[in-house]
Amino acid sequence: MKYTTLPNTDVKVSKICLGTMTWGNQNTEADGHEQMDYALDQGVNFFDTAELYAVPASKETYGKTEEIIGSWFKKTGNRDRVILASKIAGAGPYTAHIRSDGFAKEAIISAVEGSLKRLQTDYIDLYQLHWPERGVNCFGVRDYPYATSREEAENHYEILETLTGLVKQGKIRYVGLSNETPWGTMKYLQTAKKYNFSRMITIQNSYSLIHRGYEYGMSEVSMRENIGLLAYSPLAQGVLSGKYLDGNQPEGARGTLFPRFIARYRGDGSTAAVREYLKIADNHGISLSELSLAFVNQLPFVTSNIIGATRMEQLKENIGSIHVELSGEILQKIEAVHAAIPNPAP
Repeated sequence: MKYTTLPNTDVKVSKICLGTMTWGNQNTEADGHEQMDYALDQGVNFFDTAELYAVPASKETYGKTEEIIGSWFKKTGNRDRVILASKIAGAGPYTAHIRSDGFAKEAIISAVEGSLKRLQTDYIDLYQLHWPERGVNCFGVRDYPYATSREEAENHYEILETLTGLVKQGKIRYVGLSNETPWGTMKYLQTAKKYNFSRMITIQNSYSLIHRGYEYGMSEVSMRENIGLLAYSPLAQGVLSGKYLDGNQPEGARGTLFPRFIARYRGDGSTAAVREYLKIADNHGISLSELSLAFVNQLPFVTSNIIGATRMEQLKENIGSIHVELSGEILQKIEAVHAAIPNPAP
């Protein structure tokens, strides 16, 4: 395994992060335990979860993933070997079954307490805001929703004040963002500096060969402000494994069970790009998944690459991508495809 550190800390984390969002729906508790056993044995010490998991979010599966991680901690005693990240759910109809007061002070405190109980731990290493309360262009929305921008609230001060209090109590160690924009990220950084609050150290946004929008502004923020990207959906929900090409619908696959998860990645442009990337992988004797993950692994603004799998063979290949080195020739070919078909997935 390769390691880096969480920005502005001395906390060592694996370059591959274990994503967990299928545990409690597509995967059983036993599956989750097996994945954590294997990942830790391979040197993966960084696990990411969220209170709303398992997905798709529902009242019935709310908190199930954290419970599975908690039961593994209790069974194995491995809490001190893992850097654990979780998230508070953002506001909106998708999470109405969780709460209705978004990132209000009491909501954040309640969310942290709930996660700690389910995770059977006294602290969370990295606590993240799952998505902004204001409308932004994420989750398949390509353009900024300016029509509603004047209705958006700014509550950076209250959020950071509350999170800082939880850091001082030892319930969380560090704080981060997710699905944020350059403006939102800089507002949090500026507010933290002005009022001596805990500083956001990471941002968990989507990034893949067919969705490189992070490079439009956010990558510069990452590198100049030292706020590291935790890249999620590096395989574009499995589309960049090639398994959905030619209309294939593999049995039990996420895109087969929950088609809306991959809809944003299955347009004509995305399919054309995936075919080109598959040619590059085939010509160089690696799988498309390995090519896709290795590309993200080597980016200078990426702190860790969040992989997720429903089957052990997928998990083994994904973690093994850390040992795949892409040559200059391969990188040039990737950039040529990107220039011809830039960011086909929103």
